[in-house]
Amino acid sequence: MRIKKLDKNTRENLLENLLKRSPENYGEYEDIVAEILTKVKTEKDKALFEYTAQFDHAEIDAQNIRVTEEEMKEAYEEAGEELVRIIRRALDNIRKFHEKQRQYSWFDSKPDGTILGQKVTALHRAGVYVPGGKAAYPSSVLMNIVPAKVAGVEEIIMVTPPGRDGKINPHTLVAANEAGADVIYKAGGAQAVGALAYGTESIPKVDKIVGPGNIFVALAKRAVYGHVSIDAIAGPSEIMVIADETANPRYVAADLLSQAEHDELASAILVTTSEALARAVSEQVEDFLQELSRAEIIRKSLDNYGYILIADTMEEAIDIANEIASEHLEIMTKNPYDTMTRIRNAGAIFIGEYASEPLGDYFAGPNHVLPTNGTAKFFSPLSVDDFIKKSSIVGYSREALLEIHKDIEAFAEAEHLTAHANSVRVRFE
Repeated sequence: MRIKKLDKNTRENLLENLLKRSPENYGEYEDIVAEILTKVKTEKDKALFEYTAQFDHAEIDAQNIRVTEEEMKEAYEEAGEELVRIIRRALDNIRKFHEKQRQYSWFDSKPDGTILGQKVTALHRAGVYVPGGKAAYPSSVLMNIVPAKVAGVEEIIMVTPPGRDGKINPHTLVAANEAGADVIYKAGGAQAVGALAYGTESIPKVDKIVGPGNIFVALAKRAVYGHVSIDAIAGPSEIMVIADETANPRYVAADLLSQAEHDELASAILVTTSEALARAVSEQVEDFLQELSRAEIIRKSLDNYGYILIADTMEEAIDIANEIASEHLEIMTKNPYDTMTRIRNAGAIFIGEYASEPLGDYFAGPNHVLPTNGTAKFFSPLSVDDFIKKSSIVGYSREALLEIHKDIEAFAEAEHLTAHANSVRVRFE
């Protein structure tokens, strides 16, 4: 991996390079996505089935688009008891974590007849997009469905592209069933997003679409936002490790590579105050690459977006971490908890040498659907909050309004909204 001194030029070039990976830079595909969405909106199932045949090379129709109980039973047999056991253990941790995020309605009443409050309501129907083919990740299925289930969403619909044989990855199906998906449809790509957003004869319209996908899925989600809600536009995966001389270079290298293997746009960055550690990690990375199965992808990722940055002080290391706002941030320092308190921007923070990032991907419990491309400065991980909405409650007695009605009328008059003022005034004529 390239080793660079952390200075002003390095910082500026690094930030500029990382931003190139943003989905905002793929505008050349927008017209294609717009055409697909328009066709699905107008032709519904007909367009959905035609695009499935064109892109997924699968013959899907109204009779076989929905996953059956027989297909689910077959999926369990193919997945095997051991994987089912592991999924259930992970699911238990994920559910328990998200149950702590539940919010409840509240009401505050006063003796004068004033009632103020907040009513929390789960979304009626949520759509979960799950990638198919080689990118079949049952862990992401759990992470997207569980918070919706805990929030109390009435109907959770999952869509995922079928293989050429018209079947869905068995691991994906098992994870979806265990997590609580109500219906699973064989549909993928921008056309599936359109089906969820607008509804077709087979797939009902949802209130919100969540889940990762390729650039066509990302652009489709962005295009339908406003018509339905979405979680976020996910960018390529990224990890940053803050480390000092006490860190184990083998652990650091292994964790950097765990994200670089996702795809060629993934980013892996080490920021350290130790030149010796920087060299040791770089050497260890080369050693690992001799034995890892996705070495070619990892090399391209590291060549384009991999860095080892040497900072003069831990304050500099923390400063660049907050500026980059990485999706995953590992802290391997002498006092990791102290370092953690100074981190403002990160999707998920992993503390200490035994909190490896894949722990969060699969098992710990916190959601692994995280903000990318610097959006951790203002976005949070997917949570129960993403599947609820809040309504304000206002109730006043005549006596309570009597005390303040002249103030309201005067305020409205100051804004030249005389009908507003009149709406209050007529109650005391």
